[in-house]
Amino acid sequence: MNLSLPQAVDRLSALAQGHRLAVFRLLVKAGPDGLPAGAIAREIGVRPNTLSSHLSILDHAGLIHARRDGRSVIYSADFAAMRGLLGFLMEDCCGGAPEICAPLSGLMPACGAAA
Repeated sequence: MNLSLPQAVDRLSALAQGHRLAVFRLLVKAGPDGLPAGAIAREIGVRPNTLSSHLSILDHAGLIHARRDGRSVIYSADFAAMRGLLGFLMEDCCGGAPEICAPLSGLMPACGAAA
């Protein structure tokens, strides 16, 4: 999926706040299984109502998913959206000098191996 400029701006704007970035990174670390809202709130150190607002913004930007598991709501990162944003940022990388971006692109296989 190729992102449009407005979509990329929405996603970057959602991540441009400390707690939301921390939540997203925590969910990326948690993997596809995700985490319940209570665990996210404890780990990040925010009140549940504040977390709800942050999760809503991340969800609206298309960066996370929510699913119900009994009485809990489990949140997980949308890895396709993350790849799309990273691809958008690295698109046409380095004006024809790929060796400049090579260290960054080298991180991607390591990330995939850890998951």
